[in-house]
Amino acid sequence: MSKTQDFACGFHDNESITNEKLIYPAASRNKESILQVLKRFLITDTENDDEENPLFVEIASGSGQHVAHFAPHFPNFKFQPTEVDSALLGSISYYAKHCPTKNILPPLHLDICNSLSQYGFKEESIDYIYNANMIHITPFECTIRLFENAGQYLKRDAFMITYGPYAKDGRLSPDSNIRFDATLRDIDPSYGVRDINDLTKLGEKNNLSLIDTIEMPSNNKTLIWKKN
Repeated sequence: MSKTQDFACGFHDNESITNEKLIYPAASRNKESILQVLKRFLITDTENDDEENPLFVEIASGSGQHVAHFAPHFPNFKFQPTEVDSALLGSISYYAKHCPTKNILPPLHLDICNSLSQYGFKEESIDYIYNANMIHITPFECTIRLFENAGQYLKRDAFMITYGPYAKDGRLSPDSNIRFDATLRDIDPSYGVRDINDLTKLGEKNNLSLIDTIEMPSNNKTLIWKKN
């Protein structure tokens, strides 16, 4: 299935489905490769008390497949899924309830364009922010607010991890990503694959440094941002 088909399946055909377990083909394919990256950057300490367990906040959880796949591998973490589309909260809740390690919190109906304080978060209280496949399918204002919230609510030296297709130095490759970008912009001119250079500048404005760029399958990348 192509990226365009995944996009259509994930964000159009299932919009009216609530309280059902959803399975997105792209999430099924990429969850394991992303997990291997997380294992490099998530610091585990099984001696922590519950109140001190690291807090991992996923922005735009979609179907809930990613957080469901990650959580059992980090049983001492608290995973907080969030999603702006209320129609997806039922699927996320399903995955959370069936997590064998019971460390996924109920999903929050959250719009990243709002301050995270509106959802009960305190400044410098989050250990990890994770965001996959949102930046290119939302207006750039959402990305700006993602970085602003990360700069304000991540702890010092904490990480934000973003995943998806990216351009670099004004160039986008291969052809499949170029076609995907064109499809997105046809759907909404405010969508589109973002350039890492622009994101790096946005990070600098919010005390976030890009410390690693990891090549992933299907011509995607995982970007690792560290709070200064």
